[in-house]
Amino acid sequence: MDVQNLTKDHLIKDSEDSFWIKTNRAKTNIKSNVPVLPSVKRIIDKYSHLDENRLLPKISNQKVNEYLKEIADLCQINKKLTHYVARHTFATTVTLGNGVAIENVSSMMGHTTISMTQHYAKVMDSNVKNDMDKLRKKFI
Repeated sequence: MDVQNLTKDHLIKDSEDSFWIKTNRAKTNIKSNVPVLPSVKRIIDKYSHLDENRLLPKISNQKVNEYLKEIADLCQINKKLTHYVARHTFATTVTLGNGVAIENVSSMMGHTTISMTQHYAKVMDSNVKNDMDKLRKKFI
């Protein structure tokens, strides 16, 4: 899991005071630059006291899945949550479902081609409507 290998050197602050995680994906060695959302920065800050140079505590994939199961139980989600499901949810619901361009999602996911990302992409009625609303305004 790439997240286990993140160090404080991967956390970069740009000229606009925005934070980025800049790294190469372990599986593909593809460059990946991901903007850090405020909630993610709070989690990173929570663990900044660690003696190691890591951004987050090192935990096994099995432990991650146990935590996800606990979250599902607390949130009454009737689906088996796993690291893979979390990655899929990030790609579909969090990014594509909120209008992030597939090219950007592909880059953040560390995919070598857009076609690798397309299996995450679903045509969502809300996105089609939003895009058409933008077009409609140009014709008014």
